[in-house]
Amino acid sequence: MVALVHYPTWSLLFLRSSSPKQRHHSSRKLISRTLLFNIVNKPKPRAMTSDFDLDVGERLYLGMDFGTSGARYALINKEGTIFAEGKREYPQYLSKETVDWMSSWKTTLFSLLEDVPVSLRPFVASIAVDGTSATTIIIDSTTGGPLCRPFLYNESCPDALPIVKSIAPANHTVCSSSSTLCKLVSWWNSDDSNKDSAVLLHQADWLLWLLHGTLGVSDYNNALKVGYDPEVDSYPLWLLSQPYSRVLPSVQAPGTSIGFIKEDIRKQFGFPKDCIVCTGTTDSIAAFLAARVTKPGKAVTSLGSTLAIKLLSTNKIEDARFGVYSHRLGDKWLVGGASNTGGAVLRQIFTDEQLEKLSGQINHMEASPLDYYPLQAVGERFPVADPKMDPRLHPRPESDVEYLHGILESIARIEAKGYILLKDLGATQVEEVFTAGGGAKNEKWTKIRERVLGLPVSRALQTEAAYGAALLALSGAQ
Repeated sequence: MVALVHYPTWSLLFLRSSSPKQRHHSSRKLISRTLLFNIVNKPKPRAMTSDFDLDVGERLYLGMDFGTSGARYALINKEGTIFAEGKREYPQYLSKETVDWMSSWKTTLFSLLEDVPVSLRPFVASIAVDGTSATTIIIDSTTGGPLCRPFLYNESCPDALPIVKSIAPANHTVCSSSSTLCKLVSWWNSDDSNKDSAVLLHQADWLLWLLHGTLGVSDYNNALKVGYDPEVDSYPLWLLSQPYSRVLPSVQAPGTSIGFIKEDIRKQFGFPKDCIVCTGTTDSIAAFLAARVTKPGKAVTSLGSTLAIKLLSTNKIEDARFGVYSHRLGDKWLVGGASNTGGAVLRQIFTDEQLEKLSGQINHMEASPLDYYPLQAVGERFPVADPKMDPRLHPRPESDVEYLHGILESIARIEAKGYILLKDLGATQVEEVFTAGGGAKNEKWTKIRERVLGLPVSRALQTEAAYGAALLALSGAQ
């Protein structure tokens, strides 16, 4: 007998566009689909036990989340019941004294597939993957190998920013030194490799390509920071007129079926012949989808290695000066940004055991007088886009309880500044915040954030982005 948790039923509805756009450098069409998620019922989760007995014809849907520090998977059925889940840390492969991230991600991908219970693999109908936003990979389409090391999500390319600002509209999402487009331009102008066969992929795109084998496919959530316009379902003319536009991937809606899983992988792991692979999304959007938020004014804060906020708004907001951008979600917009502060800073200072013990001693009703800006390294993306911002974690008091209190409260203040900024820029007023990610487990931190934000704050029923990726896999199979 295996313990399962039953979650509310989901309804997934697609609206297809009647006029797909033509891809800029071929006759292939961009598939435009609007993905709407609605919860049809919201009971509290209830614990239940069940054997792995599936009804005749019942299928399962696999989602994988590749975050900043590790990866997870979730396997669900069409009602949203979790049949299996697990996680892996990234192995640290070194190449010339630097981490070989691509080997690490690839190993982790196949480790997660191996972790899926053998008895359940024949029932997997579809697979989707989410990855870190703006993590950029340039691939040689003739060999499938990388033309350079990957640009990580938080890397800054200030050398390319003046060029990007000269071609893009003022304060566009790409006008940030950590945008995907800045990374592409920096590579284009500094790398001597043959660019004729180059293809740009995001982390999720590349991982999915390993599974389906069709090179050059992305989704409009990941493609936002390279300049794709989800409002009109195409790349803008100011981008298409640039010489490096030929390396851009084709773009489809998140959760769109790309094709069947590669035969060698299917046989290796025992997946069915009709198992499909779908386009993915970013990790923070997958976390938002997992939280099942459907009303404007509701928001999700993802407290993982970094802090990301997403607010469901009726208005599209975009301002690169503050690292603010909007993702399309049906007929609404997910407005928000991603800060470099977050749990990774805490892990540099405290162990998990220390965090649990010290948090329990914090008086969450008292405001901490300590004023920090917790960062792992120099540079911030949101609510201020400043690649030169220094971390501020001093002075350190003698008491570790006071020190942790100061850090947690300082991160909460950054979160509050983010939501205030979104309101000032014209987004729908935030009314309630749900929390996803590992930080959602810290009840004292939740109470601190509730006081600082002045809003109801609660843990989302589903806090893992892998669950949102599994929902995308479900949508792709419908």
